[in-house]
Amino acid sequence: MAITDIKEYSHLTDADVEALGAELDAIRADIEESRGARDARYIDRTIKLQRSLAIAGRIVLFGSRKRPAWILGTALMGAAKIIENMELGHNVIHGQWDWMNDPEIHSSNWEWDNTCPSSGWKHSHNYVHHKFTNIVGLDSDVGYGILRMTRDQKWSPVYLAQPFYNVLLALLFEWGVALHHLDVESIRRGDYNRAETLRNAKEVGRKIARQVGKDYVVFPALTGPAWKSTLTANITANVIRNLWAYGVIFCGHFPDGAEKFTKEEFEKETKAEWYLRQMLGSANFNAGPVLAFMSGNLCYQIEHHAFPDLPSNRYAEIGVKMRELCDKYDLPYTTGSLPHQYGLTLRTIFKLALPNRFLSASADDAPETASELRFRIRGGMKEVFGVDPATGKRRGLRTALAMIRN
Repeated sequence: MAITDIKEYSHLTDADVEALGAELDAIRADIEESRGARDARYIDRTIKLQRSLAIAGRIVLFGSRKRPAWILGTALMGAAKIIENMELGHNVIHGQWDWMNDPEIHSSNWEWDNTCPSSGWKHSHNYVHHKFTNIVGLDSDVGYGILRMTRDQKWSPVYLAQPFYNVLLALLFEWGVALHHLDVESIRRGDYNRAETLRNAKEVGRKIARQVGKDYVVFPALTGPAWKSTLTANITANVIRNLWAYGVIFCGHFPDGAEKFTKEEFEKETKAEWYLRQMLGSANFNAGPVLAFMSGNLCYQIEHHAFPDLPSNRYAEIGVKMRELCDKYDLPYTTGSLPHQYGLTLRTIFKLALPNRFLSASADDAPETASELRFRIRGGMKEVFGVDPATGKRRGLRTALAMIRN
């Protein structure tokens, strides 16, 4: 089963966890106090770059009946949509730039280039996912209602096709996000508020109509004789954006080491334990400046989950401090190359399509699902952890995991 006692799993005492929380609060305070002109220039330049790419792409697509123009225009539009969704839309809607008091880039005003309305994303993502991160039964991002991503999710024959569902979700990710806001899983169970669901459906319907009209009617029509090739370019650009957003998000939530938690753990959770759950429930991938920018700096998913409303351009700086804390408290800092992290995610998707009886590891000690029992079943491992009296260093979760692997 998933983790029920995060302190026991992490091999930290109550005092350790509260001290960790205080250090993370201090990191937040430092960043908040140092926000200023440098950050404002960053977001201003990002907006200008994204809009320039979009305008250039639209202009080039007037000649899209010629293959080179189609390829270039599609690439420009794909890049513009990725930047808008990842570095702008996702992060602006989180309120990362509200401190500037600029109405253009305030979370209350930004409407992103996506079929899910911003208001819906604020609820399903900013609130539900970030508050209940990886809590089985509360965070609907665990599998998105169609994938089994932990052994805590009961298997049914429908999951046999989840490798196929995964491909569809990747290709149609923005549509999956829109349906996610409608909480299709609750509708399927019959456990939903009819009036609220109807309001949400109307809101999503209006947003879909605007997106479809913009990308598949108005802009193709503006290119006149090139409307067919422009239409296919727009479809392709949206697929490029969907695949990229899907890949970044899945690599931040489902590789080995991104742990799952029970409702029981959440019910007694302190603010410091919330921080710890974000750290243990998220995963990063290694990225240079360009890859980080194109991922919306969500290559720093651990930092984002700890501080979702701090400016994304500061996550690299926060990441240095986060690694130092992980060293200090002997906690894992889960990261790897982008292909490696996605490979682990894909392995879980294929593996958990099968019933548990066909799987080798237990529900407490599998790469994708773990609990504090993974240490108990090895007999007395807990006793070797704590503060080493000789060195004064903590021997915690990272040491325990290393011992398991060895």
